[in-house]
Amino acid sequence: MPRDASLPPASTASTATRRHDLDWVRVCAFGLLVLYHVGMYYVSWDWHVKSPHAGPLLEPAMLLTGPWRLSLLFLVSGVATAFLLAQAQRQAAAGDGRVRFLGNRSWRLLLPLLFGMAVVVPPQSYYEVVEQLPGGYHDGFLAFWARYLRADGSFCDAGGCLILPTWNHLWFVAYLWVYTVALWLLWRLARPLLDRAGGALERALCGWGLLLWPALALALARLLLIGRYGSTHALVGDWYNHVQYFGVFLLGFLAARRDGFWDAAVRLRWPALLLWLGSWAVLAGYTVSYAGSEPPQALRLAMRAVWGVDQWCAIIAVLGFARRLSPGDGPLLRYLVPAVFPVYILHQTVTVVAAHNLQPLDLHPALEGPLLVLLTFATCFAAYEVVRRVPLLRPLFGLQYRERSAPAAAQAGTACSTTSCTAEPPR
Repeated sequence: MPRDASLPPASTASTATRRHDLDWVRVCAFGLLVLYHVGMYYVSWDWHVKSPHAGPLLEPAMLLTGPWRLSLLFLVSGVATAFLLAQAQRQAAAGDGRVRFLGNRSWRLLLPLLFGMAVVVPPQSYYEVVEQLPGGYHDGFLAFWARYLRADGSFCDAGGCLILPTWNHLWFVAYLWVYTVALWLLWRLARPLLDRAGGALERALCGWGLLLWPALALALARLLLIGRYGSTHALVGDWYNHVQYFGVFLLGFLAARRDGFWDAAVRLRWPALLLWLGSWAVLAGYTVSYAGSEPPQALRLAMRAVWGVDQWCAIIAVLGFARRLSPGDGPLLRYLVPAVFPVYILHQTVTVVAAHNLQPLDLHPALEGPLLVLLTFATCFAAYEVVRRVPLLRPLFGLQYRERSAPAAAQAGTACSTTSCTAEPPR
């Protein structure tokens, strides 16, 4: 069968049906996500509910993953999309007329998004209203849920009105679907262009350019766009996030089977690690030094550039070490890979509900924080054990109607932040 021009040639090392190192990246990134969202309860940045003990103490630690975690997952999702498109093309060439890539992806992403917005997310908004609405809210969850589904816009404070319904942490799914559609259109209408872009990418990023050029692009995006557009996760008008996230999503697609990219990531993993940790130390010092005060404009711009360096060097360090050190396939990975999406859909609601209801106990954060992490993981995986066994529930959480003996090849990664996590250190 003639090779599709938009799917680059691959050596034996890159023709496997799965990239187990990237599966481990997704799983571990999700674990960090739970820690990050529990951390959001204790820092001074805006979030749905806040601990009475909230303050700036944890904010430097939050910056260890804040700049890069989502970009990494969009890149991994781009890689997965390349494998899924290749699989769909092989099936179509084999005469399977039922193959519908975009329809399948839409079903797997949009149904959980709509279900999540209607059923999973409302408790987050409810407790946000209970804690943050002037005078509180006393009508109970069911009354609030009915107003939520009617798109009631009357929940307002000095900072504005709550937009309902909302996707909160599920914004990642909406963005991933939009980027998938955009990439599919490029794949259908401009495959020669994608082929040339992939070749140029491999030539530019097979050596030290792997660290230089993407870091420069991300730094420029932050310098030019973050001050004007912010980071809203509202899809419309969120241009800074679209530039960075669709950029790395497309890069992941183009690099999926370009061995030069992955070999360079392995070679440069130690320099990338040192640059990441160094840039993190600079950002953490900047955040601590100017907490609650206005930094000089020149320094603010410099830190935006440092953010881009941190963002990309962390990604390369993670990819390089994962490719070199990941344990590969095994029963644990085969269990965790399909669990990621359902647990992701549930986790933030579990954290918010548990955090609010633990407040009367007045636990010390050193005890309460780990307890929230444990409760979140335990509840979500218990729910996953139910979901995976009930065919009617499985599609609502991004799973196929019937469980298969092995996970499908290279599903797109899913993890996220929240619409309320957009507050960052001084920019």
